Formats: sequence, C-alpha cells, structure tokens
Amino acid sequence: MKKLSFAMIIALAAFTFQSCGGHKDAKDNADSMNMAKDTTSMDSTKKDTMSKTPMAVNTDDSKFATDAANAGLAEVALGKLAQTKATNAQVKNFADMMVKDHSKANDELMAIAKQKNITLPTAPDAEHQKKMDDLSKLSGKDFDKAYVDAMVDGHKKVLDMMKMGADKCTDSDLKAFAAKTAPVVQMHLDAVTKIQKSMK
Repeated sequence: MKKLSFAMIIALAAFTFQSCGGHKDAKDNADSMNMAKDTTSMDSTKKDTMSKTPMAVNTDDSKFATDAANAGLAEVALGKLAQTKATNAQVKNFADMMVKDHSKANDELMAIAKQKNITLPTAPDAEHQKKMDDLSKLSGKDFDKAYVDAMVDGHKKVLDMMKMGADKCTDSDLKAFAAKTAPVVQMHLDAVTKIQKSMK
C-alpha cells in the first residue's frame, strides 16, 4: 500500500510539474508573440510615419525645385561634355563656367530640398539626356555650334523659370534661391549669345 501511495505521489508531482512547466511555456510563447506583434506594429508605424512625412512646400514649389534641378544637372553634364569635345576656346571657357556655377547652384538647391523633404532628381531627365546624346555624336565646329545653340535656348528657358520662381514661389527659401540664381543665368545667357554671334 505504501509503495502504491509513494508511486501515486511521484506521478502526481510529475504531472503537476509538467502542468506548471507547460503553463509557463504557453505564457512565454504568448508573451513572445505579443512582443513580436508590438515590434511589428511599431515598425509599421515607423515606416508609415517615414513614408508619409509631408513635404514642407506646396506642389507648385516642389515642381519648380524639380525642374530647376533637372536644368542644373543638364547644364553641368553638357558643360563637362563640352570641356572634352569643344574646339573653340571661348566655348571651352564657357563650359568651365557652366560646370562651376551650376554645380554650386545645384548644391544649394539640394540643401534646400533636403530641409523641405523634396526628392530631387540625381541625373538629367530623358529630354536633357537626349540632347546630350545628340551632341555627343558631333565633333569639331559642328559640336561647338550645336552646344552654343543649345545653351542659348536652354538659358532662355531657365531664366524664365527663375524669374517665375522668384515671383511665384510661396516658400521663402526657394523664392530667394530663384531670385539669387536669375542674375547668374542672365549673365550666362549674355555670354553665350555673344559667343553665338561671333561664330556666324
């Protein structure tokens, strides 16, 4: 009888221990799952917050910044192309000025865009890329003339864009950037128009 009672006690103790252990495991599993759920919830909230961070400017100002960046990137890229392909000394000097001045303006615009949460392009758009591809096929005087013509047309458009930005932008930083850049673009246009006339 004692043997039987002793065996029952051991069995009961083992069962009780197992139940407690099982309950603990279940609790641990539930806690782990809740923690994982909380972490996932936090991650998705974080992602949503990051992806939904609003721009600090309106749509028109954002478009101005994007268009200005596209033009600026194109001026630098075309300038670098002209530095290697131009044969006319005046054209080469103008290309040097393009790379220097527009790189500086691009950096300023990029800094403003970062503050305003505007994503700017990092390479010229398709239209400017096509212009570059067309020019890269030319050489000698043909290249010089085509590059100068492109610079006259391009700077007229950019000057209009900067004047409009200085007038219409509601963001004070973008407005100031446009107002500051317009006279530089005007100076470029005057210089390249003079080169264009001397080539005829």
